[in-house]
Amino acid sequence: MAKRKKIAFVGAGNVGATCAHLCFLRSLGDIVLYDIIEGLPEGKALDMLESAPVLGIDVDVTGSTRIDDIAGADCIVVTSGSPRKPGMSRDDLLKINAGVMNTVGTAIRNVAPEAFVIVVTNPLDAMVTQVKRVTGFPKNRVVGQAGVLDSARYRTFLAAEIGVSVDSINAMVLGGHGDDMVPVRSYTTCGGVPIEKVISGARLDEIETRTRNGGGEIVNLMKTSSYYAAGTAVYQMVEAYMLDKKQVLPCAAYLEGEYGVKGLYAGVPVIIGGGGVEKIVEIELTAAEKRAFESSVAHVRELVEAMDKVLA
Repeated sequence: MAKRKKIAFVGAGNVGATCAHLCFLRSLGDIVLYDIIEGLPEGKALDMLESAPVLGIDVDVTGSTRIDDIAGADCIVVTSGSPRKPGMSRDDLLKINAGVMNTVGTAIRNVAPEAFVIVVTNPLDAMVTQVKRVTGFPKNRVVGQAGVLDSARYRTFLAAEIGVSVDSINAMVLGGHGDDMVPVRSYTTCGGVPIEKVISGARLDEIETRTRNGGGEIVNLMKTSSYYAAGTAVYQMVEAYMLDKKQVLPCAAYLEGEYGVKGLYAGVPVIIGGGGVEKIVEIELTAAEKRAFESSVAHVRELVEAMDKVLA
């Protein structure tokens, strides 16, 4: 019998557990939930595992408070750290979560040196940078989840505005995962028709503002961060890697000259397959989109510099 692959979740909170459950439902591999809260990962793992007979699923699910139990994982999803709370910007999380990434990155480097790592912890662009630094992994094996979620929000709002299936909307959000993210209007279509021919520019401005504030809107309503949409967005990335789908997805990838950016993570279209981030796809942006992207990247650079000062 062929050995099943292993997917580890560093952080068994709502986002990690949502993604883990989707991986379980699709039988993508054996699952390990890790968390520092005693009983939480073990309880969620057991609860999930006990649903297996009902669904006819034969993958293994375990929970642990020992990070060494992620050893040998093929794919690792990092969601650990402080969550975003009402009135708190992503930037406010910088100091706390940078320290967490140091601990997590060291453990991954030591016990799962061949893993493909997807970072979800906010502020995303800085945290994925730190994980890459600490692990020393090549750029194709450390990526951040941002654009998939942001693009899903954009598509949701556009489909509702027009009154069509979300499947009819193709859209992409690039740049940093923050309030200056860049919905790329020139590559957004409804049934192949440019979105600006379907929705007025003024209304698109409003929808794009809502997209940028999408995370905060949910925090204000639930008093905690998004997890159904966020967990599902991570799942799409895990699936693309585990099944070698060669899928084009907007992700926070390490740039070395692409889009005029060097030595920094930023949200761009990439191809994810069995080799991790197999290719960065360069698209032609309008002058306005390019300016917005550069502004967003400048904020990412500021975040990383601020993190460096905190960690110095």
